[in-house]
Amino acid sequence: MVAKIIIGKNIRGILHYNEQKVSEGNATLIMASGFAADIGKLNFHNKLQRFEHLTSLKPSVETNALHISLNFHASEKLDDTKMQQIAAAYMERIGFGEQPFLVYRHSDVSHQHFHIATVNIKRDGTPINLHNIAKIESEQARKAIEETFGLIRAESKKYRVDPSIKAIDPEKVKYGHLPSKRAISNVVTEVKNNYRFTSLAEFNAVLRQFNVTADRGHEDSEMFRKKGLLYSLLDHQGNKIGVPIKASSFYDKPILSRLEKKFEKNAENRKVHRGDLKKRIDQVLNKYERLTKQTLLSELQKKGIALVFRENGEGFIYGITFVDHLRKTVFNGSSLGKSYSAKAIKELLNDSDRIRTYLKSPSTATGYLKLTQQKKYRSNTEKTPAPSHSISSTKELLIALLTPEHPDFNPHFKQKKRKRKGKPRHL
Repeated sequence: MVAKIIIGKNIRGILHYNEQKVSEGNATLIMASGFAADIGKLNFHNKLQRFEHLTSLKPSVETNALHISLNFHASEKLDDTKMQQIAAAYMERIGFGEQPFLVYRHSDVSHQHFHIATVNIKRDGTPINLHNIAKIESEQARKAIEETFGLIRAESKKYRVDPSIKAIDPEKVKYGHLPSKRAISNVVTEVKNNYRFTSLAEFNAVLRQFNVTADRGHEDSEMFRKKGLLYSLLDHQGNKIGVPIKASSFYDKPILSRLEKKFEKNAENRKVHRGDLKKRIDQVLNKYERLTKQTLLSELQKKGIALVFRENGEGFIYGITFVDHLRKTVFNGSSLGKSYSAKAIKELLNDSDRIRTYLKSPSTATGYLKLTQQKKYRSNTEKTPAPSHSISSTKELLIALLTPEHPDFNPHFKQKKRKRKGKPRHL
């Protein structure tokens, strides 16, 4: 099970997102804990009023809304009752058992998952401390629930991670089966709220995984100078299709100035996941002496990583970006280290695959490069033929070893100790 907590200040936006999923047929409200009415009798106003009443008790706490998602392995099939039990146990363990919360079961991706909406202001007006809640309380709760309910552990090798966002099918949009604005809004909102990116280029690296892109226009354009942003759909070849939509026209306003506020914050928050990403990349790089571009992409995908090549008009690769769907982080190759830069990765690419045959794998890509240099050195020295021996039996081998090379050799001869010359005696 993978748990994700997003802390914010807009419970209305969290509710609107989940309720819109319900109206689209991609989600169902399966639990309303702490509400005085049955699920079927609750409307949007009832739900929002319950939360806003609590947040009004402590207006000085602006960051008071939590949007939590619990994701399960694709092989796990859980009914509503089991999900309700898991949700109640999780909220109890993170200290929110007495808080009102709503649980929405989503069905828009291949693996089962649900979202929880709540606030951290209690009935007496005191706030629940959110410091390190995702790192400490949530992780402990996740592990305990995995054991209690017999779920596949997130650290298990069986746990394969797929992106929690479904890529837009441009054909459905083209023929009117899916409104383009709504489709783009769903993708942009999910990426903006869940992934840690530090630039517009990194933001686009994630969006392109789901057939969406954000464009500022030409550098000499009025839109670029005013920091305008247009969102467009992409076809399967990565070309823009349809009419671009202004960022300001979406409900949550994913304009550039708002994205830029997240860049610095994301740069700090993603640091904790840097080492884990490098480790999983190394597991792929250490496996091969050389490999094709397609094999590299496929092997990284198995680790929950998407590799985006940045190319110019002539097809020259000048940069690469790693999108980690497991930890929801984005890193340029060079920011991970020299061994993960576009230049280092290009040196590994070949027309065919060759699996590495050495006994011990280096633990990092840097170790891999050192090993490659050592191998080249060994291959050069091996060109000089080693002296051959004609000894074919143990007896001949012993004779050869015990026979002195010099005829005057005497193993029992002991050299006389040379007398140490001392100072001359004075008579």
